[in-house]
Amino acid sequence: MELTEAQYRHIKPCLLTPRGNVTLDNLQMLNAMLYVAEQGCQWRGLPRRFGNWHTIYTRMNRWAKSGVLDRVFAQLQQAQIIRIKIETVALDSTLVKVHPDGTGALKKTARKPSDDPAADGPPKFIWLPRLLERF
Repeated sequence: MELTEAQYRHIKPCLLTPRGNVTLDNLQMLNAMLYVAEQGCQWRGLPRRFGNWHTIYTRMNRWAKSGVLDRVFAQLQQAQIIRIKIETVALDSTLVKVHPDGTGALKKTARKPSDDPAADGPPKFIWLPRLLERF
């Protein structure tokens, strides 16, 4: 899914004018973003023909925070150039906490020392203090 020059003219007013020394124009940026959305690949997996993936990701992030992407996709759908619905779902271990019993971990059993220390066997850990040499 790539936009042509004719399709790009419909949404050009929604986009910001690039500042500074910019190597990628807005059409290339949009085509790269559409490629990632369509293929579901990581940004690092973006083909070289689109340009540096980090530059594209940084500009896309800025556009998303400033609301430019919302206006662009609304205009693309209003002009019936593309029909997509973007939804985001993010799940990872920081969002969903699972009790240790839910992960299949073995339950801890309480250690019950017997009255006779010899029946427990030798101690598992012995700490011996060491004296440091003085200079």
